[in-house]
Amino acid sequence: MPITIENDGTVLRARISDSCFVGEDFDGLEPEAPLGSRARDRFRLSNVGLCSCCLAWRMPIQIVADGKRDEAVLDVRLELGDPLPEGGMDRENLAVTLQYEDLVVSGSGATGWFEDFEDELLEIQKQLPSGTCMRACINCLYSDYSPYGHGLFGSMMCFRNLKTEYLRVKSKSDFWGVHDRYEEMVQETYFCDEFEPRTPGTGYRG
Repeated sequence: MPITIENDGTVLRARISDSCFVGEDFDGLEPEAPLGSRARDRFRLSNVGLCSCCLAWRMPIQIVADGKRDEAVLDVRLELGDPLPEGGMDRENLAVTLQYEDLVVSGSGATGWFEDFEDELLEIQKQLPSGTCMRACINCLYSDYSPYGHGLFGSMMCFRNLKTEYLRVKSKSDFWGVHDRYEEMVQETYFCDEFEPRTPGTGYRG
């Protein structure tokens, strides 16, 4: 059935046929309004949201190639497994492919039983030609993840408000000094005008 996903940078809104699901992560989409009897027969929900289905969509992303900005797309396929009695789902399988001009690059989709956008996008970045990078928060000098862990999508911390302090962070112990003082939570595919390419060895995630 047809699917359209709207993204305002924080909230995702997935329109599937005549039903709408909302959430901050793709594996936490809940009905925006109570489902009617036909929709209840069609969709299955876990304690965290929509499950027992496969979602596929295309999303835009910026590319910088040899100093020139351009547009590319990510083709995404996400399998949401069946609900578990204790909560959650029994599997989540993510596959992401970047298409830019004649270049097609995919993540392995095999980084563990639970893939996330961090793993897939970093795998894709490693395969891009020298001088080419995704201009997005996943590659930004001022973004990081919490040592407590993170979700499938959209749980990066932006430290553009603490640039000097953040760039001094070289270890997990250093990171606690800035951990709770980030500017905002951002999505891996988001970017702003303060984007700077990430330097290896920066921050908690290196």
